[in-house]
Formats: sequence, structure tokens, C-alpha cells
Amino acid sequence: MSPDVLNVALVGYGLAGRVFHAPLVAATPGLRLHSVVSSRTAEIAADHPQARVCAQVAEVLEDQAVDLVVVATPNDSHAPIARTALQAGKHVVVDKPFALHLDEARAVAEAARQAGKVLSVFHNRRWDADFLTLRALLDAGALGEVAELHSHFDRFRPQVPDRWRDRAGPGAGLWYDLGPHLADQALQLFGPPLAVTADLGMQRHGATAVDYFHVQLRYPRLRVLLHGGSLVPGHGLRFAVHGSAGSWIKHGLDPQEDALRAGLRPGHGGWGRDPRPGSLLRVGADGSVAEDAAAPALPGNWPAYYAGVRDAILHGGLPPVTAESALLAMALIEAAQRSDAGRREVAFEYSG
Repeated sequence: MSPDVLNVALVGYGLAGRVFHAPLVAATPGLRLHSVVSSRTAEIAADHPQARVCAQVAEVLEDQAVDLVVVATPNDSHAPIARTALQAGKHVVVDKPFALHLDEARAVAEAARQAGKVLSVFHNRRWDADFLTLRALLDAGALGEVAELHSHFDRFRPQVPDRWRDRAGPGAGLWYDLGPHLADQALQLFGPPLAVTADLGMQRHGATAVDYFHVQLRYPRLRVLLHGGSLVPGHGLRFAVHGSAGSWIKHGLDPQEDALRAGLRPGHGGWGRDPRPGSLLRVGADGSVAEDAAAPALPGNWPAYYAGVRDAILHGGLPPVTAESALLAMALIEAAQRSDAGRREVAFEYSG
């Protein structure tokens, strides 16, 4: 390992690897995209001509020049590849979801502990513009005591695409795809709930994997609703948060994914600035409600994730997303599945 630059091997060059990980790694000072494990040789050569293309994971695990392995493969292979990479002495970033099951994720975390290597899960939406803004509002007490949070990630995709995410199988479906983002954000804001009630469904004609979820997290007073659907033409709502001092309503998604898909890179003018900032409604002394024109609107900052991973490897300390926090999100994913299977509320119990 160079004292200044970490060599990164990316495993997988599908949507996650191509759109999210490779551009963010390449844009992070102190990281070099050294190798990519994929069959998409021509595409990688065009996008990242400096990177070596490998056919097998073993090639990068045996390469002493590789410091960090990023796992961006289909969900059912996240844990096996991550565990093997850690055992080979590599630091590891795993795309979400951490694993298929909590016990599997725990085994990966234990492998990291035994190897003495950094392990982090790519919960990048902690650095969405809207989430950063919401967190700042809550920290400042702008909403008072929060009673409800509605977190939506809806789409209008009436046709079932022919891809692994939408076919029956381990780790497929919308709850595994988008659920980890919403679950992790809720846990970051409010910590573990008392109980979980979930409805996971298949609504589209021909669906064989979950394409709808509605999950309630019950706290002593607060209720958090996590929702994702595939048949939502008016899919603009992202957050609706209501408290004793006001409400915050946000429409539209964080712009960073669209920017990366369009070929823009961090550092481009206006990076992370949301064209549709939320509306803050405050309760006045007389009980009236009015919009606050001076409400904050923070920019998104996905690059902070890989900068944090770099610093944890080079200088010590915790990565930006710890294995422990990712295990908590996995426990919530599983609790929702148990609730749906039993058609009942389940207590949320997690012992680490």
C-alpha cells in the first residue's frame, strides 16, 4: 500500500459498479481504481482505461497491490465475496444490502474483526441532500417533537423488467433494493424502534419478486412509515415529517444519481444541490402555520463516503458507515420480513 494512494478493486460492473462506485472511487483523492472484475471488458476500457480488467475475483485477491475491494455484485454474493476478501487481507466495502441474512452479515463482520481490516457498507443515502437537510432541521429542533415521518421511494414501472432484481430469488425485490436505504436513514435519525409492522407485496402483473412495501416502525410516540411502490405515477413525495413545531415536506429525489448517470462527476459546478428543496412549515405562537422562506437546503455529498473510507484505512478510526450500524439495518430488514410472513406486529430485538 502506497502511503498516499490506495489501490481499489471493484467487483462487478453492473448498475451499482458502473454508475455509483467506479465514478466515486475515481473522483476521490487518495484512491485509484486499479482493477475491475467483470466480463464487460470493452465498456470498462472506455470508461476507465487505466484499470485492469479481471475475469475472476481470485485475481484481485491474490494481487498484493490491491488494498481495498468493493463488492458491487448481485445481492446473494455480497457476503461470500466480502468474507473471502477480508480473509485475503483486503479492506472491504460492500454495496447494500450488507447480506441476505443477519447471521450472514455477522459472519462478515467477524471476519473483518479477525483480519483487523476496515469493513463498511455503502449506505450512501446518508449523504443525500434531503436527508442531510432533514437531519439538520431535527438537530436544530425546528420541527419540535416529531410525531410522524413518512419516507417514500416510489416509482412508476408497470412492466416487470427482465433482471435479477425483479426475478424471484434470494435478495431480489424492492425491499432488498430500496428498503435498506430507508431503514438505515430511519435508524440514523431515531435509533431502533420498539416494533415493526410490514406489508410486502407483488402488485404488478407477472411480478415474481416484491415490488411494494409499507413498513411501520413504532416508537413510544413517534411513528415512522417507510414506503416503496412500483405503480405510483405521481411518485414525487420523498419525505413528509410532522412535529409539534412544524412540518417539512420534500418532493423529488436527491440529484446525485441522475448526475452520475449523465456522466457528471463530483466537483462539477453545483454538485449535490437539489433543484427541489423541501418546504418548512412552522407553527406560530397563535397556532397558525406558515412557510419559512429561509429554510435550509444543504447539498448532497456522496463523495464524503469514500473519503471517509480512505481516511479510516490510512489514518485509523471508524469508517463512515460501520459494520455495527449496517447490522442494525439488516436486523430491521429481517424484522419486516417476519412481520409480513406472520401478518402481525413483531417486537424489534437486536443484541448486536
